[in-house]
Amino acid sequence: MTLQIGTHTLENRLFAAPMAGVTDRPFRMLCRELGAGYAVSEMVTSRRELWGTLKTSRRANHDGEPGPIAVQIAGTDAAMMAEATVYNIERGAQIIDINMGCPAKKVCNKWAGSALMRDEPLALEIVQAVVDAAQPFNVPVTLKMRTGWSEDNRNAVKLARDFESAGVQMLTVHGRTREQGYKGHAEYDTIAAVKAAVRVPVVANGDINSPEKARDVLAATGADAVMIGRAAQGRPWIFREIAHFLETGTHRAPPLVAEVRRLLLDHLVEHYALYGDFSGVRTARKHIGWYVRTLPDGEAFRGRMNTIEDCAEQLRAVGDYFDGLADRMDRMPAHQAAEELSGEEEAACAVD
Repeated sequence: MTLQIGTHTLENRLFAAPMAGVTDRPFRMLCRELGAGYAVSEMVTSRRELWGTLKTSRRANHDGEPGPIAVQIAGTDAAMMAEATVYNIERGAQIIDINMGCPAKKVCNKWAGSALMRDEPLALEIVQAVVDAAQPFNVPVTLKMRTGWSEDNRNAVKLARDFESAGVQMLTVHGRTREQGYKGHAEYDTIAAVKAAVRVPVVANGDINSPEKARDVLAATGADAVMIGRAAQGRPWIFREIAHFLETGTHRAPPLVAEVRRLLLDHLVEHYALYGDFSGVRTARKHIGWYVRTLPDGEAFRGRMNTIEDCAEQLRAVGDYFDGLADRMDRMPAHQAAEELSGEEEAACAVD
C-alpha cells in the first residue's frame, strides 16, 4: 500500500522516525534498504549561525540518498523557520517536516519541539510561515507532534485541524505527552481522534516494536502509516519483518548472522566516510552496541568495543565477533516484543 505526500509516492506505510544522533544518512539509507518506505532526517536547527557547523553540514548531507528526501527542522521563530525551510530545500530537501514532538529539556527549554504545543498561536504562525516558504518550490510540509503538553492538556486534535488548514500535508502523532517523555506507555486513542478529525494522512508513532504491534496500532487508530524509532536501533530489518507480517500474517525468519555481519560492516564503512576516522569510530559504538546488546557475550564485547579507537581495528573486531556468532547459530535470535527499549533522551529525541 502506497501513500502520497504532495507529488511524492511513498513505497509503503512503514516509516523510520527522526532521531537526533541516530538517523544520519547512512542509517536512513540502511532502513530504506531493509524495507522502510520513508525516512526522516535528524532535526536541523533553524538558527542561521549554526548552519556552517560540522554537525549541521553532516545532517544536511543527502549524497546518494534515495528520495523523497525529508528534512526535519526545529525552532521557535517563524521567520527563522521560513529561512531554514528555503536553506534545506536548496540543499536537496524534497519534504520539510516540522518538529513539534521532541521532549528533550534542552529543546523544550528554548520553547522548541513539543513545547510549541503550549503556545498554539506561535505554533500556527510557524507552520504557516514554513508552508508559505515551501510553496514556491512545490515542496510539501509535514509535522510531527505529541498528544499534548501534559495529561490535562491534550490539544493534538485542535492543533491537527489548524495545521491542516494552514497547508500541512501529513501529520505524525507520538502517543505520549511532552510531560511523559518516553516513560510509561503510548496511548493511541488520541491518534485515532486526530485521524478522524482531518483529511490528510496521519502517521502513528510510539512503542511500535513488533509486527503484531504495528498491525494492532494501525487497526486501533485507522492511521495511514506507522513510524518506528527506537525499535530499529540495532534491528533495522524490523521494517521488512513488519511488511511481511502485514502482507502474509506470518513471521519472516530472522536474518542470517552472515547477512547481519555484512549489513553492519557496510554501515560502519559508510559511517566512517561521513564522520571521519576520529569521530566515526566513537559515534559508531552506539550502533554496534545496539546490534549486540541481546546477543551471546554481547555486553562483554560492547565493553571491549568502547576501548577501540581505530576504524580498521573496530571493523576487524566486529567481523570477528559475528564470525564467532555464526559458528554458534545460523540466524539471529527471534526478537522478543516485550523487551524494554532503552535510549538516552538525546538519542531518542524527536522519535518514538
